[in-house]
Amino acid sequence: MAKPTTPAQRRVIAGADPVTGRLTGTEAQLTALVRLQLAFRHPRPPHAYFLTPAGHRVREEPEQAVPETAPVEPVPGVFAARTGTEDTEDTEGVAEGPARQREVRAAWLGLVEMRRMTNADADRDRPCAWERTHLVQAAAIALEAAGRTPAGPGREGYRVTATPQPDAVAVREPTPEGVRACATALERAGWQVSEHSERTAGGTGRYVLVSPRRG
Repeated sequence: MAKPTTPAQRRVIAGADPVTGRLTGTEAQLTALVRLQLAFRHPRPPHAYFLTPAGHRVREEPEQAVPETAPVEPVPGVFAARTGTEDTEDTEGVAEGPARQREVRAAWLGLVEMRRMTNADADRDRPCAWERTHLVQAAAIALEAAGRTPAGPGREGYRVTATPQPDAVAVREPTPEGVRACATALERAGWQVSEHSERTAGGTGRYVLVSPRRG
């Protein structure tokens, strides 16, 4: 039987980044979670700590939720994947420049490590279960980590949107070159890609339909 977690450990787990599972806490708290196999320390700098699949399960178990008498404070600066569809208000206070690049790199490395830990064959080149259930965010992280720019107020770039297909998302760019660059980046990140045409207000455009590669 797994050793029960303390209220303080539960608060750290509940405060993990909702996208990457990155943890914030004292070194003692994080090390204790590693001993419980609820977290792991990434081997590359900045050596951040992330939830393991077991840690994610603990966070999602409602019967073990943190009591109301010990509310979890929101963690400032929580990483959010940029899909290119955000409103201006959604991007206020978000880091830019080198700070954002560091955040994106840490998020991507966290996903790669999650692949290693959760894919049956420890394959880092194939999306993991979390990515398959968070398609839009996972594709956006892969694109930004590859150096692609998300669309924003007054700025052109990629847009990742859900589709009627439960296992695929659409990625659009304003230029054919941008569409192909996104396709290449996602293929390298382990996604299956197919290019399609569509009617737009300006005529006919192109977009890519992407889904996680399974084998």
